[in-house]
This record gives sequence, structure tokens and C-alpha cells, in this order.
Amino acid sequence: MLKNLYSCILILLFVSVFAQSSERNLSSEKWQFKNEKENKWLTAKVPGTVHLDLMDHKIIPDPYKDENEKKVQWIENEDWEYQTLFKISSKELQNKNIDLVFNGLDTFSEIYLNGKLLKKTDNMFRKWEIPVKLNLKVGDNILQVKFKSAVNVGKELAQKVPFTMPESPRSFVRKAQYQFGWDWGPRLVTAGIWKDVKLEFWNNAKLENVKIEQKKLTKRNEDLNIYTEIIADQNGKYVLSINGKLNNIQLKKGKNTIQVPFTIQNPKLWQPNGWGDPNLYDITISLQKDSQIIDHKTEKIGLRTIELIQEKDEQGKSFYFKVNGKPLYIKGTNWIPGDSFTPRMTQEKYQKLIKDCKEANMNMIRVWGGGIYEDDELYKACDENGILVWQDFMFAGSFYPSDEGFLNTVKEEVKDQVNRLQNHPSIALWCGNNEIDEAIVNWGYQKQFNYSKDDSLQVWKDYKKLFHEVIPNALKENVTPEKNIYWPSSPSIGWGHKESLTEGDSHYWGVWWGEFPFEIYNEKVGRFMSEYGFQGMPSLEAVQSMFSEKPDLNIENPIIKAHEKNARGFQIIDQYMKRDYIVPADFVKYNYISQLLQARGMQIAIEAHRRAKPYNMGSLYWQLNDCWPVISWSSIDYLGNWKALHYQVKRSFENQVILTEEKEGNLNFYAINDGIEKFEDVFVDIQVVQYNGEIVNEISTVPDGKFLDGIIKFDPVKIENLIQDFNKNEVFLQLVLKGKNDKIIAENHYFFVKPKDLKLSKPTITIRKISPTEIEISTDVLAKDVYLIGNMHFSDNFFDLLPKTSKKIVLSKSLDKIEVMSLWDTMK
Repeated sequence: MLKNLYSCILILLFVSVFAQSSERNLSSEKWQFKNEKENKWLTAKVPGTVHLDLMDHKIIPDPYKDENEKKVQWIENEDWEYQTLFKISSKELQNKNIDLVFNGLDTFSEIYLNGKLLKKTDNMFRKWEIPVKLNLKVGDNILQVKFKSAVNVGKELAQKVPFTMPESPRSFVRKAQYQFGWDWGPRLVTAGIWKDVKLEFWNNAKLENVKIEQKKLTKRNEDLNIYTEIIADQNGKYVLSINGKLNNIQLKKGKNTIQVPFTIQNPKLWQPNGWGDPNLYDITISLQKDSQIIDHKTEKIGLRTIELIQEKDEQGKSFYFKVNGKPLYIKGTNWIPGDSFTPRMTQEKYQKLIKDCKEANMNMIRVWGGGIYEDDELYKACDENGILVWQDFMFAGSFYPSDEGFLNTVKEEVKDQVNRLQNHPSIALWCGNNEIDEAIVNWGYQKQFNYSKDDSLQVWKDYKKLFHEVIPNALKENVTPEKNIYWPSSPSIGWGHKESLTEGDSHYWGVWWGEFPFEIYNEKVGRFMSEYGFQGMPSLEAVQSMFSEKPDLNIENPIIKAHEKNARGFQIIDQYMKRDYIVPADFVKYNYISQLLQARGMQIAIEAHRRAKPYNMGSLYWQLNDCWPVISWSSIDYLGNWKALHYQVKRSFENQVILTEEKEGNLNFYAINDGIEKFEDVFVDIQVVQYNGEIVNEISTVPDGKFLDGIIKFDPVKIENLIQDFNKNEVFLQLVLKGKNDKIIAENHYFFVKPKDLKLSKPTITIRKISPTEIEISTDVLAKDVYLIGNMHFSDNFFDLLPKTSKKIVLSKSLDKIEVMSLWDTMK
């Protein structure tokens, strides 16, 4: 009986809501598109892009395959039109208010309804909301969106500036900057209706926006202020319900901002990954009039505190995040758009990539400023998995104008995006841009383009106006105070300057761009490393996907070369590979070694950062993902396969690790604890092991004291006393960090020489099938960097298998035969 009554109430609520406010998805209507120069209309998909529509009609080849990217460059110079015919009923037209809402238009467009121009747009990142009741009619209505070439409009805008701007015309266009080409991505400058379009029907009033402010957090309760923006078409008395608690309110015609206090009893904290559960709460707000629900919204929030701490100290100035009152060592990566055609990104792909971050022991991603403000699904996934978000605004690596029109559209862009995102507990920081301060100071554009002194002063003045006035002021107006943590530019100081390592955040590119050896990472450690990286090949499956026909896997193949967007990419990879490995001629082995090389470089960097805790309090490598099949800095390729780097990151980012530093003939050992569990009486068991498994020496070392700031440095051990009469290339160290009652806290091993100098023997690797999706792998002697080959995900891969040991591996799907390779196979 109660169940039936509850169902009836839900039905009545549903009817009431949709009698007062409802929406209709126009994306699902039959859309058409055409080149503005042509007369023939073709079917189109919304959301979508013109490239995808042209591919669907086989007018262009897939630009991700072969060298097809070159064949589609003409598209960016054309104007394109989209239209749909939809019906409106007399009942729909009876609604007092009808709004046409475009959540994303790419980029310069004119919107027509039944032949009347409603709006001109100029910003891919804005939401466009247009009252259209007076423009609609019963029966057929035609909606048209005409897109101008963003490249051509950008060139026109660039001509209005008296000096040449770098990266022109992209910096004049409020559009995803990476679409103009990057050193990991193709040039595919899109146009189209890239997000949903809908009609919103409403009467009396509607909830426009909800902001939730955390006032005071204690163990007993969390005091919130809930701010709602309500648009009313007449004065009147209403009821605002928050999780069933009723509040009588008075609305005036037009825009109203209502503040209501709300308390959550016995709150459970939202914790970052590695510290506990990311607990979430639903806050449901409904607007009622005359006992009818006329509109409602549900926000999912997490209760936590975040502070960015910058305090002067003897070495410079700290830079770290304090979460829920405690310093958090940040471990993570940089996120770029997951596709060059963003409408192809699915909820499943967002969820998988963020779960891959969680599984690799990360607690933060940086959404990089040359891409897009990502779909709600990304932030939802971060909320659910305890992954904090460093959110750049979408400006990267160029100079930007500051005319009134540009600043106004940026102000509205910031408003739209922060109102959409600020209630997500994952948002930790708003950052003005990527590498623009550095570009102005370090990159020599002024000399390259022959700037006058006045030109240079104008560039800096424009920069200050945009990133030190317009954006922070827009944040102040739209974001609740506890969520308004703003950092103008990442990095704060360029990597060639000494101060870049003593304060602020650092992008260190001495490795790769500077071509310094990986070992320089041990010296170049800043307070917070927000970018550093090295390229590696993607999986063999991703390489094969570059071809439309049977692939010729050869490093000299022009198709493979076309999917390396850095002009000197292969040359730099080869240079580093020769330093550390024997360079294979065989492509499969070359692919394997390039992944090991990338993983080795990032392991050295991450371990150097973590050993420097608490001087260093963050490590975000470049980059997590790819937007197409490519040789790049990513740890996960375009197909979603983990490269060797991602497996290594998972190991290097463990909450508890034991790390080794070799210095001046000594070994220093560091025990690091980033978790909330406490460990006492810790010590390290050190075994010196030959590659055949024979233990030739064994000692224990005990630290002086307990964990301080989550790190212990042990007394140094002389290498010659440890390895005795053996050569460095004949033995390795097996390390076990233990606590009370011999509890194992962490394990690791250490090799004294570079991989190419290891005196390896041929391992006999045996694979035993436990079940269709689980295997056990074992070896008689050391098998270095074991590579399980198969088009699937392995629970571990590219790992060292120690002599006379075995390891169980879980497979994502069953496989009849698994090929295996180790480093020895590349040294024959």
C-alpha cells in the first residue's frame, strides 16, 4: 500500500513539474548541413562537428589515418550551415516563456529562427540562451545556424592589432586552441553545434543557478549557505524546498538571488584518493508555487576544505595544498582533450580515464589551458574517485588581445563555466592560463616579430588586464569565497630561471627540450612540479590504427612519421635511447624500448620529487592521454591502452615507498608515507642479489627518529661495503621497508647501472594459466622489464620479475596465447 502511495506521489510530482517547466531536446531532430557555397543539404548529427559529418558522407577520409590530416585542411577555410525543421504544438506555445538554449556553438555563428536573426556568437565556451516565444509558431519551425570560418575571422581580427601576435590567428579566437595543431595533436579546426541544443518551457519562475557555500565544518555539523538565482516573470510568494525543508520566499519580477542556510548533521568528509572515501551528498532544491513544483535542481556536493599555502621560508616560498586541514602531497598528471572531435568523447571514456588515474594512485589532474572546459562527466568522475582538479582557463602559449569585445566575452565565458563547475568538490584551483607569463618573458617573440618598446609594453598591459583583473574579478563575482583559489599563470616563473625551483609551480623542460640527461631531474626539483615529461611510442594496436590498410611497421614509414607532431621527436628519442639502452632495429622491439625509456625518465623525476618532500609537495607529469593515435608524452594512448609509463606511475605513486639515491659513493634510502596511516619503528632490510637469485649480502638499517612530514632519511651506506667484490652490473638491491612486528610497508629494488650495461642472462619465463582471465608468470633468473603482449589490459606489465619468483596477473579478457618479451631479448 505504502509503495503504491509513494509511486502515485512521484507521478503527481512528475506531472506538476512538467506542467510548469519542461525541456525539449532539439539535438535529436533531423539536422542537415552544407558548405555555404553549395546548395545540396546533407544529413548531420548534433552534437557534432563538420569534420565528422563530412566523414559520415565519405566526402573526406578519416584524418586520423595514413597522412589524411593534410587532405582535410581546406575545411577550416570554409563557411558552413546547419538547419533543422521541428514542430511546435499549440499546447507548447501556451507556455509563458520559451527559451532556445545552445550549450556550445563552435564558434562564430549566426542563429536564425524562421528567417529572423536572433543572435551572433563568438565563443565556443559560452552557453547561449535566447527567449524565442514570440518567434515560434504552431506547426513547422526552421532553425538555422550559419558558421563563419574561425580561421578567416581570426585573421580579420588580427589585422586590427598594430603588431604581429604569435600563434595568430588562434589567440584571437575563443575556441579550443589545440585544434590549431600542437606538438602532440593534428591541426583540425572544427565548426559545428558541438553540444546539446534544447527548448526550455517555463511558467511563473525558474531556477537559473545554484551555488553552495561551505561556511563552517566541524565533526558535528556542516553549515552551508545555498544561493539560488531565480528568474520570475511576476512578483509573488513562492516556497523554496531544500532536501524537503520548506522556506517561504518573496520574488520580484526579473532576477532574484535567494540565500538560505542549511546544515548537514554528522558530516562525512570528501577525501582525496589515498586518504579515504570521497563521500558525496545530494542537495535537491525545488521551487514551488501554489503547492506545485515548478522547477528543481539537484547538486551533488562533497564536504571538504582546500587551501593553497604559500609561505616564505629559508629556501624561498612554499606551494602546497592543504586538504581537510592537512598538507596533501599531490600526485597526478596533465589532462588534454580526449579527442580532436570532442563530441566523440563518451561518458564511458571519461570514467575509464579517471579510474585509470585512481588506480595509478593519483589524487589530482590538471585540465590544461589549450583544450576545453571539459564535459560534466569528467568532473563527476573526479568527484566520485577522489581526484582533485587544477582547472586552467582556456588560454595557452600565446599573447591575447584586450579589446572591449574580447574582454566582455571572456568575462561571460568565466561566468558560465565557474557557475557550471564550482559545486564540484574536486575543483581545487582556478588557473588563469598555461605558459603565457613565461611566453612573454622567455620565448623571444618580441625579438622574433621586431616589437617596438611600446608594442612590448602593450603586450604586458594586455596580459595584466586579462589575467590580473578581468578573470579574477569575474571569479570574485561568481564563486563563493572558499572556492575562489586563483593562480594567474602556470608556471609562475619559466624553467630557465633559478626562482622557478624555489617558489610557485614549475614546468621543467630541461629534459626533452633542453636535451639534458634524465639524471638532471635529481637536481632540478621545484616546490610544485606541474609539468615535465618525455615522449614514448603508443601501444602496437594504436600504431596499427594509424593505417587504413595492412600496416608496414617501420620507423621510417611516412605514416608513422606523420603521427609524430614534434619536428625533432624521433631524433630526441633516439638520442636519449642511445644513452640508456641498446637501440633495436626491429620495430616491435623499438616500440617496447621507447616505452621503457619514457617510463624510466619519469620514474627518475617522480622519485626525485618525492625524496624532496616537504620542500616539494606536488608532481604532475605531462601528460595523461591523447586526442588521436600519436607518438607523444602520454601514459595512456588514444585507444585507452596503458603504456609502460602508466604502469610505472602506479608503482612510483604508491602512498608508501622506499626510494634509493646514489651520491658520492654512498646510497641514501628514503622511506616516504603520503597516507594517513601512521608507522613507527621502521627499518629497511637490504639484500644484495645476483641475477640468478643468489643473495650475496644482507643488512638492515634503522633511521634516527620517526616519520617527520611523511619522510625518513636513513643513514648512508657505502656502496663498496655493500656489494663487496661484485661489479655494479652483476647485482641489484632488494629493499623491504618494515614496521612494528616486521609488517611489510613497501618493497622496491635498485639497479646500479643503466639498462644497457646490465649483465643479464637469458631468462626462462613460464606462463601458467590459472583461469581464462588469470595467469601466473615465473622465471629462473632475473627477467628485466617483462612485457606481456596482447590487445587487452593486464593488471601489471613492464615489470621486473625477480629470480625464482612468480607473479599473478589478471587479464581484462581471455586470451589463448600471450607473447612475452623482456629486456634480454633486445640485447642479443
